[in-house]
Parts: sequence; structure tokens; C-alpha cells
Amino acid sequence: MRCPYCGSQDTRVLDSRDIRDGEQIRRRRECAACSRRFTTYETVEQRDLIVVKRDGRRERFDPRKLRDKLHISLTKRPVPVETVDRIVRETEAEMLDSGMSEVPSTWIGETVLGKLRDVDAVAYIRFASVYREFRDLDDWRREFALLDSPKSEVDR
Repeated sequence: MRCPYCGSQDTRVLDSRDIRDGEQIRRRRECAACSRRFTTYETVEQRDLIVVKRDGRRERFDPRKLRDKLHISLTKRPVPVETVDRIVRETEAEMLDSGMSEVPSTWIGETVLGKLRDVDAVAYIRFASVYREFRDLDDWRREFALLDSPKSEVDR
């Protein structure tokens, strides 16, 4: 690592620590040439995931946006924040594992619904009503019927 003060390549690591639950490494370094110390951070390079909206617009995947939508669905429900974070992490990991550089928003919605179905039925229905754009009572009835059916029937 090049010293930011003198430009020397001769530096050594004094201390390394995992931070942010192991998602990043903080390294304290010292330059052999000028003896000054500096800190570097190491993270895994993430691919940019592009979400293709229903209307054809494209935007970068933002896990915070998904987390916010889940929080709305889970308002006043007995579901810990850690569960929401897990759903977001798992969904993002599945997107990366799929190999798709552009992911349809419908794929994300169906993936999240599958996870919510196992977590909280009320949150599932709330999320589905917005995601599937319920227009009338029949839409709600159909979704309740799907929720009551065995999981294999729901997987489309």
C-alpha cells in the first residue's frame, strides 16, 4: 500500500480488525520511509445491480428502499428488525447469485413475498396488496386463498 504522505510503497500493517459485522477490515499501517501512520479500509467490491421497473425504467438496487418498504408492511407487527435485515440480505444475495445484471422488480417482489409468507401473514398481505396493486375485494380474497394454500401452490 502506498503511503499517502510520502508515496513510499514500503509500509507495514500494525493492526487489523473486522468491522461492520465482518463486512469490512480496518488496517492501521505505518510507513517505513517517513514513519507516519495511516488507516485503510478493505471491503468486497459489489457489482451494481440494476432493477428494471414495470414501466421499463432502470435504477440501481437500493437495499434501504427495500428495507423501508418492509418496515411499512411490518408496522405494529411482532417481527424483530433483524428479520427485516435478514430478508434484505438474503434477497440481495439471491440477486447476485442469479447472475443477472438487470433484475426485474417483479422478481424482487415475488422473492420478498416468499420470505414474508414464512415470517408474518399480515405483513405478507400488506406487501402483496401494494406490490400486486390490489384493486378490489376479489384481489384480497384471491391472495388470502393463496396464503391458506400449501406453499408449493404459491410458488409460480
